[in-house]
Amino acid sequence: MPTMFYNTLSHSLMEFIPLTPGPDSADPLRGAFVRMYSCGPTVYDYAHIGNFRAFLFADVLRRYLEFRQARVQQVMNMTDVGHMTDDALADGAGQDKLQLAVEKMKATKKAGQAAVADPNDPFQVADFFTEVFLADARTLGLAVVADYDRAADAAAREAVMPRPTRHIAHFIQLIQRLLANGHAYVAADGVVYYDVGSFRAYGKLSGNELDRLAHGAGGRTNAQAAKRHPADFFLWKPDRTHLMRWDSPWGQGYPGWHIECSAMAMHFLGESLDIHTGGEDNIFPHHECEIAQSQGATGKEFARFWMHTRHLMVNGEKMSKSRGNFFTIGDLTKKGYDPLVIRYALICTRYRESTNFTLQSLHEAAASIAFLRDLADKLTPSVAAVDEAAGDAGRLAVHEVSLAPGEADMIAEFSRALDDDLNISAALAALFTWAKPLAQKGRLDYPAARSGLAALRRVDHVLGVIFPPLRALPVAVQEKVDALMQQRLQARRNKDFAASDTLRRELSALGVEVKDTPTGSTCRPRLVPPA
Repeated sequence: MPTMFYNTLSHSLMEFIPLTPGPDSADPLRGAFVRMYSCGPTVYDYAHIGNFRAFLFADVLRRYLEFRQARVQQVMNMTDVGHMTDDALADGAGQDKLQLAVEKMKATKKAGQAAVADPNDPFQVADFFTEVFLADARTLGLAVVADYDRAADAAAREAVMPRPTRHIAHFIQLIQRLLANGHAYVAADGVVYYDVGSFRAYGKLSGNELDRLAHGAGGRTNAQAAKRHPADFFLWKPDRTHLMRWDSPWGQGYPGWHIECSAMAMHFLGESLDIHTGGEDNIFPHHECEIAQSQGATGKEFARFWMHTRHLMVNGEKMSKSRGNFFTIGDLTKKGYDPLVIRYALICTRYRESTNFTLQSLHEAAASIAFLRDLADKLTPSVAAVDEAAGDAGRLAVHEVSLAPGEADMIAEFSRALDDDLNISAALAALFTWAKPLAQKGRLDYPAARSGLAALRRVDHVLGVIFPPLRALPVAVQEKVDALMQQRLQARRNKDFAASDTLRRELSALGVEVKDTPTGSTCRPRLVPPA
């Protein structure tokens, strides 16, 4: 079965064949090289779970391509200038979001709660929210952040998660190319605009028509008089009052949001990409403008596939702080929800379907994760003893382990589902249909356990929730947990079940979940707060 993804540009399902396919024409993903650009956060505030649904979709897509043994180079930007508060119509109206963040940070300083030394400095504010985003993304297991953390130096990190303020020269060069190609002009007010009338394909991605944009893509007073068409969008805006400004051939000012992604994507990935991802709110104006800029400069197709995730609803409504249904990752972890539970809840429905997030959905996600981890725990002892005896030379990479027919069938069905436009719901159904009977069996011999464990590890390369990195408790908490577990062991030996239950509750209060088995009791960090 070919790998089919929905391409927003063609408004249809298309077979995905990378620009640099693998050597086997029957399986072009195996050994392929895939260039992928993902629109990331604007680092002016805490990213919310709706933002992270889009970032996690890109992560699952990348992980699935790797599951198919493609090599993926993913770049995700972190916008720190030029994203305006009122840019829904592409004319850059409103206030720069980083300047707005400065105003908010100054207010927190007056209240004695500022998170940065100088809240008047937009670069400090951007640095603060960048680090918050990276910390959240690490806990959710985003592979692109793992790339960033593994990078050898600052330049290598920038090639993975670039920040626009470090690429002003690239923006200026791209604007100059557009001016030279007749796709941009300097208006009477000194602003450099993209001439949408010069690019015949403008509107193809979003379905907009230029005539229908005549009253809106600007339509906002003074700037309109300087434009050739109301939908023309700014590439560079001279402004000596802006807190973040740079020298340019057009005077001191700052770049537009759209030019940033075009320039950085092409600088790090080349002039033609395999996949560009984002949320559906990026389709217009942002991605429409990116296509016009990039193709206007190079004459080449910018991205073969444009893939967008639908909005996230919370309790059946749009997220809103006034409704009390607006959640950041920090909000949820402070309530006691494990980050990987949040991850599972945000990825377990198909990306092109609008999904409804509730706290109950986190408890359902936790139950699914706990079941899969219990199964892995059941299989591990049978495998670990033999592998330990074999030593490093006897160990095989996960994809090298031969699977038994049952596991091979599950992996094939899991893959077929994801080949169908990342149908994660069907992929999970295949996983649980296989896993539930296996969990009910007694102790398995080494070949069966190794096959089952290898299958779990393969699917978890996509899911990222079954085999989490070790999460150590603070030393003092761990010592208390160890002492309480010993007391509970003694209480159970004495058949003092009332004391055992009391100790279980004390352990739960420390964030630890106790599991009793025929061979003894184990504990691990709790996934959700107690009911």
